[in-house]
Amino acid sequence: MKVAAIQMVSGISLDANLSAARALLTQAARAGAELAVLPEYFCFMGQQDADKLLLAETPGLGTVQDFLSDASRELKMWIVGGTLPMATDDPTHAANASLVYSPKGECVSRYDKIHLFRYDNGRESYDEASVLRAGETPTVFDCPSRQGQSWRVGMSVCYDLRF
Repeated sequence: MKVAAIQMVSGISLDANLSAARALLTQAARAGAELAVLPEYFCFMGQQDADKLLLAETPGLGTVQDFLSDASRELKMWIVGGTLPMATDDPTHAANASLVYSPKGECVSRYDKIHLFRYDNGRESYDEASVLRAGETPTVFDCPSRQGQSWRVGMSVCYDLRF
């Protein structure tokens, strides 16, 4: 199975980010990729962490989820939607969620980043937990290739790799 690891520079414009992602996904599909993986926050990089809360989507509803569904169906490929902010029951915190879409455009898996990054050296500090809620469950999904071979894919996001 050919896999495309997509790199892009996201900014504050959701529309511009989705347009850039679509162009890169199309390029990957034309090159024969069956699975494309978008980066963390491919859809939006706010100027402040709290900006993520403004774009937090309800599961099954939202511009980014519609984009991922349409792109996976139209390009007939598996897409791991890097991450996007997903609403939680606490309006002051979102989940940093990675969604997987099948070539049929169906969301088949969701992983919420478990290990949130925190840094404090006495002069500078950063804490993702100020606006994000940590996930709790490791996640895998089965990804069959066009040739019928199936791959089990484990999901992680950024800082998760240290654990």
